[in-house]
Amino acid sequence: MQEVGEVLHLASSGRVVIRLSKPVRDGQIVVDGSGTKVAKVSEMIGPVDAPYASAVPLTNNIKKQIGQRVYVAEETPVRKPKRFRGNRR
Repeated sequence: MQEVGEVLHLASSGRVVIRLSKPVRDGQIVVDGSGTKVAKVSEMIGPVDAPYASAVPLTNNIKKQIGQRVYVAEETPVRKPKRFRGNRR
């Protein structure tokens, strides 16, 4: 597992704000020290030299994760765009 940052707080929108120490990509899932899925990164915010990530929580007890370190266990595959299926005319 590779450490990527620290959970700062739960925003009023329901998303989790993570202070990053290493860059991550949109769609990657971050886990806690025990390997439990914490959140899925939805977008990067802030300056390039000190980035933050806005992430959708994947657990009900996200308030327990505030102040905890988060990790990326493995590279998650990037989803391919769906191809058009049907008749083109």
